[in-house]
Amino acid sequence: MGRFNYKEEYKNWKWKIPNKYNIGYDCVDKHTETEKKNKIALYWENEEGFKEKYTYNDMKRFTNKFGNALMNLGFKKGDRYLIRLPNIPQFQISFLGGVKIGAVPIPSSIRLKDHDIEYRINDSGSKAVITTSKYVKEVNEIKENCPTLENIIVVGEAYENQHSYDDMIKNTSDSLDIEPTTKDDVAFFSYTLVSSGNFNAAVHLHRWVPGNDPSVLFWQQAKDDDIIAHTGDLNWVFPLGNGFLFPWRHGFSTFVYDGRFHPERWFELIERYNISNLASVPAAYKMLVEVRDAEKKYDLTNLQHCISADQLINPKVVKEWKQKFNLDIYEGIGMTEVMVYVSNFKDMKIKPGSFGKPHPGKICTIVNNEGEPLKKEEHGLLAVKQSDPGLFKEYWNNPEKTKKKFKNGWFITGDIFYQDKDGYYWLSEKNNRKQLKKLVN
Repeated sequence: MGRFNYKEEYKNWKWKIPNKYNIGYDCVDKHTETEKKNKIALYWENEEGFKEKYTYNDMKRFTNKFGNALMNLGFKKGDRYLIRLPNIPQFQISFLGGVKIGAVPIPSSIRLKDHDIEYRINDSGSKAVITTSKYVKEVNEIKENCPTLENIIVVGEAYENQHSYDDMIKNTSDSLDIEPTTKDDVAFFSYTLVSSGNFNAAVHLHRWVPGNDPSVLFWQQAKDDDIIAHTGDLNWVFPLGNGFLFPWRHGFSTFVYDGRFHPERWFELIERYNISNLASVPAAYKMLVEVRDAEKKYDLTNLQHCISADQLINPKVVKEWKQKFNLDIYEGIGMTEVMVYVSNFKDMKIKPGSFGKPHPGKICTIVNNEGEPLKKEEHGLLAVKQSDPGLFKEYWNNPEKTKKKFKNGWFITGDIFYQDKDGYYWLSEKNNRKQLKKLVN
């Protein structure tokens, strides 16, 4: 890959998203029709040291089986189901197997309490939950309170009132007719905190994956010979995108770890799997950089590119990372509704403390509370063009909140920023609760 020219790429970017589009086919099946069919899509390891790997051919077969298994349970296009799984291969399989038939997966954290699970099932009208024997207890405790919940699918030991994932997969065909979805069909829900104490589901469409091409190609700088890893849980949109769906769309290889984050263990994994492209969050980078003599203990020769999102990373961490490993950390800002859309890029001047510039194809600005664009260096609300293909459609069951977030053709993120004279975006020192309440409400 040559040097990245931000000005040229931004000027020349054109979206190429077909109307007939299905995430499952795009991220798996199309590769099985090429020389990538036997390429490793997923390297996996867990805390106990168990290892597995799956080719794109493997993933086509298993996702087809899961799609058929859902249809055998009566699932049809638009039906929702909750995924409550750790970072195990069944997460990718159940997610893509569902979207292949037009069903709507809802990734959720294994750390959720029973009342959180109950809320998500009832709010979304989910027909099923897929979880593990370790995490099914909380589902059993609230199932009687969830009138739409018809099926509990368990990875591991299942009881009489549950479906065994292994049995479902074993007894279904690996041939599947993929639902002819369009780019504007609902693909998945992702719950996010939209106001004090209230969670709403951000409704994402199938176009979300190609709508984030600039993220994986330019910010992440992913390429065909990379091994890409994200240190986070797949139920969050950052790992879901940059650690799974975005790379798979392009036929890249990914690594996923199931276990608690431990910096020394992650250095071992980076070395053992020759991970070349790392995505993480500021808290994890801080822990990694604090490992004494890591640059001497571990061979990180293959690590070439690092990105970070979630919040502004401490400049001291960025500096120490560069000193230890001769690598920059490219920061980005995003959210559940629109993922990362502003970031720093390789080969572009970095201004410490700034989140960088909008991704090619992403039209951003700073607006007032009426959605009117402001001049450079004026403080206001960071906004993204409503026509952005990577943007969510709406908040499920909350049209009033949805309406408040869209003004004058812009999606209002709710963060107070300003844009400097060079087009770089900076988090405003006015970004406090009092100012946010005044601007957003």
